[in-house]
Amino acid sequence: MFVDNVSILVKGGDGGNGIVAFRREKYEPKGGPAGGDGGRGGDVIFRVDEGLRTLMDFRYQKHFKAKRGENGRSKSQHGKNAEPLVVRVPPGTVVYEKETKNVIADLTRHGQEAVIARGGRGGRGNIRFANPKNPAPHLAENGEPGMERQVELELKLLADVGLIGYPSVGKSTLLSVVTAAKPKIGAYPFTTIHPNLGVVEVEDGRSFVMADLPGLIEGAHEGVGLGYQFLRHVERTRMLIHVVDMAATEGREPYQDWLHINEELKKYREALARRPQIVAANKMDLPGAEENFKQFKEAVGQEVSVYPVSSATRQGLRELLFAVADRLDALPTESPDEEEEERKIYRSEAPPTPFTIHRENEIYVVEGERVEKLVRMTNFQYDESIRRFAHILKEMGVDDALRAKGAKAGDTVRILDMEFDFQD
Repeated sequence: MFVDNVSILVKGGDGGNGIVAFRREKYEPKGGPAGGDGGRGGDVIFRVDEGLRTLMDFRYQKHFKAKRGENGRSKSQHGKNAEPLVVRVPPGTVVYEKETKNVIADLTRHGQEAVIARGGRGGRGNIRFANPKNPAPHLAENGEPGMERQVELELKLLADVGLIGYPSVGKSTLLSVVTAAKPKIGAYPFTTIHPNLGVVEVEDGRSFVMADLPGLIEGAHEGVGLGYQFLRHVERTRMLIHVVDMAATEGREPYQDWLHINEELKKYREALARRPQIVAANKMDLPGAEENFKQFKEAVGQEVSVYPVSSATRQGLRELLFAVADRLDALPTESPDEEEEERKIYRSEAPPTPFTIHRENEIYVVEGERVEKLVRMTNFQYDESIRRFAHILKEMGVDDALRAKGAKAGDTVRILDMEFDFQD
């Protein structure tokens, strides 16, 4: 089964906790602080594996979570960093932030990697908080939570040549004849509902990858039929073979077919209409094809390369494949979509509000990424940690904001699942 679009959840590992510890040696029963830092949580890394061809595995595993870092230890020993979680993806995978649709990574080359979710840093042990005023602190941090995000994976097939055209014009048959691929072939629209790949070997030793893509119809750029699924894969090809049914077996006029398909490419993305293209005038062995071929050649003009072929009798296939190989030799080896498309530039916006406050009945609820992270990283077992927590909230302006909202001494304040009494 070919799968080319999935949504998954990835989470970096949480950082290990720092600890409170002191040196306890034979002649130093009251030694200084010796609590080590926690280790860093593992990153979630996507790595390209050229042996993969679909996103099928992600249909069965939707959650990917890296391991957390080790907690710190006594004798000033830091916890071990967690190993990254490496997730294998096929070449041509584009990773999007599901909510914003921003591109996180575009992975095309074997071995290419991208960090999708970073692990949290380890919490600091009490050796980090020692100073002349407080040489023996009873204070340590919990590990930072790892990044968690919902991402969308989209596979854009990587092939040198893409076969395009209306359904049932003979694309699958052409692929099966010139390669060892065995696509499903039938005399009805949308026989091909998933892309098929095959390697073409030309007589002089050259070779290239050809993709038989699902057929296009009018309105494909708006998602009609298999439009989006088809056009996604066309983007990656270096050139196109436009297969046209010269025998008009479906009752359509060949020249109009050619115009409509090119119009759909242009409407979806202007760059696709400029992609190098060769026309394979197929089904030349059938009645009426010769007359239609002459009319087609006159209509498209001399600038369009047209090769009369028959997949059934193999007529003209040798000439077509040599022409494709010659054209590929003259093209850049990289897929052209990145150079041709307009790049989206994501500019940094103003930093979000540090926190917000609202009331739920008699409780004042404080929300915000920074204050919530502070709660998660504070070890409330120690009085010094609690005092540090209160001091940081005051420095952030949370106390003043609560007073402005009407909070009085003894009122309940909630951050995440923690509730506190407000002290004025």
